[in-house]
Order: sequence, then structure tokens, then C-alpha cells
Amino acid sequence: MNLVENLEYNTERSHLIIPEYGRHFQKMVDHAVSIEDEEERNRVAQSIVAVMGNLQPHLRDVPDFQHKLWDQLFIMSDFKLDVKSPFPITSKEVLQQRPEALEYPQNHPKYRFYGNNIKRMIDVAVSWEKGDKREGLEYAIANHMKKCYLNWNKDMVDDKAIFKHLYELSDGQIDMAAEDETLTDSGQFLNKRTPTKSSRSSNGKKNSRSNNNNRGKKRY
Repeated sequence: MNLVENLEYNTERSHLIIPEYGRHFQKMVDHAVSIEDEEERNRVAQSIVAVMGNLQPHLRDVPDFQHKLWDQLFIMSDFKLDVKSPFPITSKEVLQQRPEALEYPQNHPKYRFYGNNIKRMIDVAVSWEKGDKREGLEYAIANHMKKCYLNWNKDMVDDKAIFKHLYELSDGQIDMAAEDETLTDSGQFLNKRTPTKSSRSSNGKKNSRSNNNNRGKKRY
């Protein structure tokens, strides 16, 4: 009965700062903090770091990894461990600093289903001198716009609609409608994305024929 009453539950235990190392490592660090003798405290800290490195022997001798182990040791001690570290000790304030916010593009294009990369490609094409190279890039951009359009719209799309969108996104500097261009047929983009009914039916017939050929054969 006394054994049952003395059981420890995780809800009653102290919070693990780095749960990956487990309860025993946390107790070892807490014991190192409580040691009064400086020399013994440093020796115990080095032993704890060595055991932590044994968990990942392939990274144990890497200098950056050793620095990481010492940082984790101080973090697990809540920066209360007073020992000599072979690396600069990261302060608690630096660790708790919030990282700087990333700068996200704040572009709000009119036709969002094309994405921001299409607008960048159009800006590059406009910066080029007129010629065969620019015309080839404009045609490739229009074809990619048509493919992106079909990803959101399952039906067919008229090339004039793509040319109109390209004209607006380029501020009137690319007018493929006036050049009477013809883009890749929409059916080719749709066929590459999903198998057609004819291919599924042909595969089914082929499988049925192969099954019929196997009938009546002896199996050993």
C-alpha cells in the first residue's frame, strides 16, 4: 500500500525543459546545479555533455554540435548552472528574443490564379528588346498563363481571354491578339493532367483480353 501511495505521476513532476533528453537527464542537470564545489560541478557538467553526445555519436566530434550540447545544458538548468564552458554562453535574454518578421511580398495582382511569378516574367519580357527572343518568351508566358487558367477552370478557355489578361498585366506593352497568335490547344493541357476515358477503356479491354488468355491454362 505504501508503494502505491509513493508513486510519482507526470502531472505532479516538474516540467521538462527539453523533453527529448528525458527525466533522468533533467535530474542530472538539477544535481549539477546543486553541487557547491566548483571543481566537482565542472567535472559533472562535462560528464553530462559527454553522455548527451553519446546519444548521437556521428555528430559528437563536430565543433558546432559540441556548442549546441553546451547550450542545451545551460537551457536545461534554466541558466542557473555556474560552470566554465569552452564556448560563449548564450544568455537567457538572447534566447527569448523574438526573431525579426520576414518581409512577405504584398502584391495583390488582379488575376491571382496566375501567381506572382507570371508578373515577374512579364516584366522581364518587357525589358528585352523586340525580336525573336522576346517573341518566344512572350509566347511561352501566354502558354503558361493558359495552363494556370485551366488549373482553376476545368472548361476550355479562349486564347483571346489569355491575350487580354496578358495585355493588362503588361500595361499594354504585349499585344499578342494583334499578332493573330494561336496558343497550344486546351485539350493537350487537360490530357496531360488527367487520363482520358479512351485510355481507361482501352486499358480495361487489354486487361480483359489478358485475363481471357489465361483461362484454361494449367498452373503448376
